[in-house]
Amino acid sequence: MSRFRFTRRLPAVVAVAGLALAVAACGGESSSSGAGSAAKAEADQLNPNADLSKQSLTVTVWDGYTPEELPVKVKEKLKVTDLKVTLHATNEEAMTKLTAGGDSGIDVAFVSGQYAQALNEQGLLEPIHPELIPNLSNLYPEATQLSYDKGNKYSVPYTWGTTGICYRSDLVKAEPKSWNDILNPPSWADKKVTMMTTERWLALPALKSLGYSVNTDKDDEIAKAKELLLKAKPHLLNYDDTTFGDKLKSGEAVMVEAWDGWCPTTDEKQNIKFAVPKEGSDLWVDTMVIMKSSKNKEAAHALINYILDPEIHSWAAENINYKVPNKAAMDKVNPPKGSLLGIKPAELLNGESIIDLGQASTKYTRLSTEVTAQ
Repeated sequence: MSRFRFTRRLPAVVAVAGLALAVAACGGESSSSGAGSAAKAEADQLNPNADLSKQSLTVTVWDGYTPEELPVKVKEKLKVTDLKVTLHATNEEAMTKLTAGGDSGIDVAFVSGQYAQALNEQGLLEPIHPELIPNLSNLYPEATQLSYDKGNKYSVPYTWGTTGICYRSDLVKAEPKSWNDILNPPSWADKKVTMMTTERWLALPALKSLGYSVNTDKDDEIAKAKELLLKAKPHLLNYDDTTFGDKLKSGEAVMVEAWDGWCPTTDEKQNIKFAVPKEGSDLWVDTMVIMKSSKNKEAAHALINYILDPEIHSWAAENINYKVPNKAAMDKVNPPKGSLLGIKPAELLNGESIIDLGQASTKYTRLSTEVTAQ
């Protein structure tokens, strides 16, 4: 994912800091206790033969995440009255729109998986009606096994990927294979390493190196991760969620924690490669959801079905270098040399999906603040 090869929104996964607060603002519960709320969100009776020319759509999405011509194409194809696209820079901004109370005016929202989970636990999402989205059959089987929403009951995956170590193969004396290569870099890499500061991804290397879940809410495990991160801090160049690729290209950094698609491996002059550490990593997913408050649910399903068309969905892989969980779409893509688009779904599924932790998310907010402030 070129989570910012171009000038575009902060990556979906960057914006995790306010999830617990956003959920709390709308009466949030933890993942376990929220299951009851989700069960109460019964599906509306929808008409598969509805006249879409009497419906209009409003979508909230990150800038540059869908084709600019999408509104025109959708109006032509689906015959809806209108398709209005509003933008959000972060998941938190989207959550503010969607949880403010009453009808947000949004029909379809693009949010990361754990945010979709949080919205569903509040009964804010319309369950997916598979009969209205026949193009769901284009998804890889693995796309139905996402831990935050097994079976795609309330969300449809749009893009997915993982996190690892992006490095300059010509500047490292040994290729990184472990998160400890970042946390305790060798002398030749001292002060030439960066890590992310975003809460869950700041904690990820330490948690995985210790053999813990990226979703742990155990105080003792988080404390041990904090200790490891504090020991690593003096050896870092800095914390960097946005320009680590540039630091690699300039040689200022030799190893960085990075999302796969944002690791500039296709730049043949730079000898940049990507590795998933032996201790394992995550599986991040950005999704499409339909709001329960939408008055245009048939059109909303038709929009998602249209996006899952291979000709349309392949745009994301071809234009922003994000893998899509759509086999028919990926079969149309010819990845450039060095691209990470070839990572197989089974490999991605080896990663641990980051899920909503409800109020326990504040533990990661505290961890991030304490580590980066000291």
